[in-house]
Amino acid sequence: MTDQLEIRDLEVSIGSKQILKGLSLTVKVGEVHALMGPNGSGKTSLAYTLMGHPDYRVDAGSVSWRGEDLLNKKMTPDRRAQAGLFLAFQYPSAIPGVTVASFLRNIYNAIHHPKVAAAVASDGAMPKYTGIPLAKFRKLMEEKMALLQMDPAVAARYVNDGFSGGEKKRLEMLQMAILNPTMAILDETDSGLDIDALRAVAEGINATLSPEMGVLMITHYQRILNYVKPQFVHVMLDGRIVMSGGEELSHQLEANGYDWVREQVGLPAGIGDEVSEPVAEHV
Repeated sequence: MTDQLEIRDLEVSIGSKQILKGLSLTVKVGEVHALMGPNGSGKTSLAYTLMGHPDYRVDAGSVSWRGEDLLNKKMTPDRRAQAGLFLAFQYPSAIPGVTVASFLRNIYNAIHHPKVAAAVASDGAMPKYTGIPLAKFRKLMEEKMALLQMDPAVAARYVNDGFSGGEKKRLEMLQMAILNPTMAILDETDSGLDIDALRAVAEGINATLSPEMGVLMITHYQRILNYVKPQFVHVMLDGRIVMSGGEELSHQLEANGYDWVREQVGLPAGIGDEVSEPVAEHV
């Protein structure tokens, strides 16, 4: 089994609009990749496609994860999550009436004890074994909250209901820490954060990094890369990756902007920064 996410010549549309136009990328477990690009270049569409959002139509290309065809119709979003993929949303949704603790335990069971979760969902009757014991899960949750320097009182609050932008993004990091995925896709985790919240979220990402997890970190700006150091940086324009390099590439982008990339690769000014990229609702 090859521990990598391999994307080859991927073409994706939503409605009548083509977004991804032959994108290729390989991310291995244990590596941190940053995917940078302006608004409308297709970064979020790539993230949603990888997690199986039904509104994104794959027209051509292939995606494999650890040797398995990710585009197989059987690989629904929940099965992709069970296979070790995780997506941190750019705009996390609020779920009033559902506490953080209850939500986290349910998604933990859905990923790590899927037969139990399916049994509960199918007939409403609780099976004899209900997944991770409550006391064991509470200990796990408290350990991860301490690791991320989160207030334990957050566990009793409703999911993202009344949360600040920083609190929402830190809750995404808590989900990642608890689920312990082998490939994490972080969609603009730095979006809308002030410098203190950005530092706290970045520390949360660093606290969960391990050789057993690959990371694809999607961002507009270099600033989060001051805290979370990628080994590889890729620039996305007009639905494809047009330039790749090491960490130094992010500093060149910060200094010179995306017009510099267009000049380097021979794209006309303005290509790849349309702000009309469709973003479907969460699954």
